[in-house]
Amino acid sequence: MIEKVRQVFNRYPRQFWVIAFVMMLAWTFHSMLWPYLIIYSSEKLSQPLTAVAGLMTINAIVGVFTTFIGGAIADRFGRKWVMALSFFLCAISWYFFQYATTITWFIALMALNGATTPLYRLAADSMMADLIPVDQRIEAYSILRMGNNLGVALGPAIGGFTAAVSYALSFRITGWGILLCGLLVTFWVGETRPAAVRPNLALSSRFGGYGRVFHDRPFLGLIGAFTLNRIASATIWLMLGVYAKENFGITESLYGFIPTTNAVMVILFQVITTNWVKRRNPQRMLVLGSVFYGVALLGVAFGTGFWAFWLCMVIATLGEMIVVPTSTTTAAALAPEEMRARYMSLYTLTASVGSGVGPLMGGFLSDTFGPVAIWYGGGLVGFLSAGAFLLNSRAERRSSPRGSC
Repeated sequence: MIEKVRQVFNRYPRQFWVIAFVMMLAWTFHSMLWPYLIIYSSEKLSQPLTAVAGLMTINAIVGVFTTFIGGAIADRFGRKWVMALSFFLCAISWYFFQYATTITWFIALMALNGATTPLYRLAADSMMADLIPVDQRIEAYSILRMGNNLGVALGPAIGGFTAAVSYALSFRITGWGILLCGLLVTFWVGETRPAAVRPNLALSSRFGGYGRVFHDRPFLGLIGAFTLNRIASATIWLMLGVYAKENFGITESLYGFIPTTNAVMVILFQVITTNWVKRRNPQRMLVLGSVFYGVALLGVAFGTGFWAFWLCMVIATLGEMIVVPTSTTTAAALAPEEMRARYMSLYTLTASVGSGVGPLMGGFLSDTFGPVAIWYGGGLVGFLSAGAFLLNSRAERRSSPRGSC
C-alpha cells in the first residue's frame, strides 16, 4: 500500500500536489459557510427568500465579469498572481461578513466574494492543464477533486458546529484561512504559463481574446449543458439547508452531515468511478451523471426528514463524481494551449452562473408556489442538462472528434 501511494505521488510533479493541498484548504474554509449563507442572510436581514437568494445572483453576475478579465490576464501574464490576489481579496470579503447588518453591506461583500472566488479556481484548473499531459488529466483532476472534497467533508461539519455557537467565529476562521491560502500560493507556487504562448492574443484583441472561444461550437455546447447542471447542483447545495431547517426543523449542526456525506463519498469512490468512466464515451457519461442530478432534486420534493434528504444527496453525489471530472477534462482537451486560461475561465464561470440562477429560481418558486416547488423546478433543470448533453453527444457523432479525453 505504501509503495502504491509512493508511485501515485511520484507520477505527478511537486507543484501539482502543492496546488491540490492549497485548494483542499480553500474548499475547507469556503464550505464552512457556503451551505449556510442563505440561512444566515435570511435570519440577519428578515427578507423574503427570493430577496435573500438574489444576493447569490449578485455574487454570480460580478463573477461573470471578473472571470472574463481574469482568464485573459492569466493567459497574458500568468496564473500565479491571479490566484494569490484573488485569495487575498476573498479573505477580506469573508472576514467582514461578521460586521454586515444591512442589505447594502451584504451586497458589497457578496460582490467582492463573487468577483474573487472564481478566479483562484480558474487559475488552479489552468495550472493543472499546464502541468499534466492530456492522457493523465482525468486522473489528475479526480485527485484534485478528492482533495477538494476532503475540504468539503471537513468544512460543513466544522461550520455547522461553529455556526451554532457563533456565525462571527465562522467568518473569522474562514477569512484567516483563505488568507493563509494566498500566502501559500505566494511563497510555494511557481508560474506555469507555457513559455510558448504567443502574446498576440492580448487583452486589447476582440472581446479580450474571447472571440475565438465564442466561435468554438463544441466547447460552447459543453458549457451550455454544464451550466444547466451547475444550476441544478447549486439548487441542492444552497437551498436544501434552508428548506430542511424552515420546513422540517433540521438544524445546521445536524444538516452539516449531509454535505459531509457528499465529500466522504468522493474521497472514497472518486478514483473507482473515474476508472469506470474513462473507459466509456465521455458525452454519454455526462448524460448519465446529469440524470442522477435530476432524480436527486426531484426526490427532495417527496422527502420528509433527514434521511430522505441524505439519500438525495447521495444520488446527486453519484452524478457529481461522473460529471465534474469528465467535464473538466473535456474542457481542458478542447482548449488550445495559448488560450487555456480563457477556456477554463468560461468553464469556471458555469459555477458562478449556477450559484446565481439556482437559488434565485428556487426562491421565486418557493415564494410563488410553495417550498416544495423548488425541487420540481430543480429536477426539471437537471433533466434538461441531461438532454443538452445528449444533443452534444449526437452532434459529436456527426462530426470528427476534437480530441481525446
